[in-house]
Amino acid sequence: MAASLRINCKPVSTAFRVNPASKCSRRPFSVSCAAANGPQKRYSITLLPGDGIGPEVISVAKDVLKLTGSLEGIEFNFQEMPMGGSALDLVGVPLPDETLAAAKNSDAVLLGAIGGYKWDNNAKHLKPETGLLQIREGLKVFANLRPATVLPQVLVEASTLKREVAEGVDVMVVRELTGGIYFGKPRGFRTDENGEEVGFNTEVYAAYEIDRIARVAFETARKRQGRLCSVDKANVLEASMLWRRRVTAIAEEYPDVELSHMYVDNAAMQLVRNPKQVFDTIVTNNIFGDILSDEASMITGSIGMLPSASLGSSVLTKSRFRLFEPIHGSAPDIAGQDKANPLATILSAAMLLKYGLEEEDAARRIENAVLDTLNKGLRTGDIYSTGTVSDLFMLKASLACFLALL
Repeated sequence: MAASLRINCKPVSTAFRVNPASKCSRRPFSVSCAAANGPQKRYSITLLPGDGIGPEVISVAKDVLKLTGSLEGIEFNFQEMPMGGSALDLVGVPLPDETLAAAKNSDAVLLGAIGGYKWDNNAKHLKPETGLLQIREGLKVFANLRPATVLPQVLVEASTLKREVAEGVDVMVVRELTGGIYFGKPRGFRTDENGEEVGFNTEVYAAYEIDRIARVAFETARKRQGRLCSVDKANVLEASMLWRRRVTAIAEEYPDVELSHMYVDNAAMQLVRNPKQVFDTIVTNNIFGDILSDEASMITGSIGMLPSASLGSSVLTKSRFRLFEPIHGSAPDIAGQDKANPLATILSAAMLLKYGLEEEDAARRIENAVLDTLNKGLRTGDIYSTGTVSDLFMLKASLACFLALL
């Protein structure tokens, strides 16, 4: 981005020194700060900027991590790798072997966004989105945590729902990520006995896949309000019948969590009818989670504000592989125009610290800085409302200032 943060961390006599640009200047904002006794911890982070606005939002999130690390005694070693359409253009595949190897050898992975009109007509194996499915499968990150929180600072007014419906919404969607219809076999195309072309996919789940995502969801609900709603279509689909049986069985391990079940069509309706009364934590399969989490995001007013975490077997603490990304797309229509909202990627970086590296103080510093910046009335165009200021440069400058002040 043209107005990207410039972070200069060097020893100074005070804990921090902030040098904002003048009101008329568009020079990069500069922050000088000092970490106590240099870095105490070191982590390797693979950055996958991807396509469209991906490189722009990743650049800002990288600067935020650098500054946060300097203040918290953490050093990050960043490695940028191609993925998606950019990788297709560079080497002809959406997920190069070198990219997957770098991701596996790092402590966490931060992804921007992938896809764009340029590659829409590619064969399926040469679509950018195939790279996303491949990296999830390659890293074995089966649990996708997608929070949808209506922030009073901004998104109550931005939500299309009435204030009394949207205000106070705080839902966590736990989506199974590596099974179901997106990965099930058989799949493909054929010609039937009447000569008609047929496309087909298979919704399939094994008991162990359901059990492990259920445990993640129960553990997540236990850390929240202790309520878990399992969403399925058990009145029609055999895979959902097994899903409901297994989730019910796992519930015996968590007597402190209240479990309910809901059909996906009803869940979609309740999300826009009465979300905060009905839902706290939702667990569901791959395709239902894909749809419901995007629906939940729009309750908050903007998909550009929401992060996500994709974690592996010992989720929340001991997972070897961890992938973090905003849930928005690549938005090629605004790429390169300094219009992209970086907050979802910045909050994904906070989730990286919290869920991936167990650096909760550093994560809280970022989360609080975002809230303080929004409290100042600074916005991007997608979350602008009357009485606020739509100025990406000033939003980033304010964010850097609050990171240093906290």
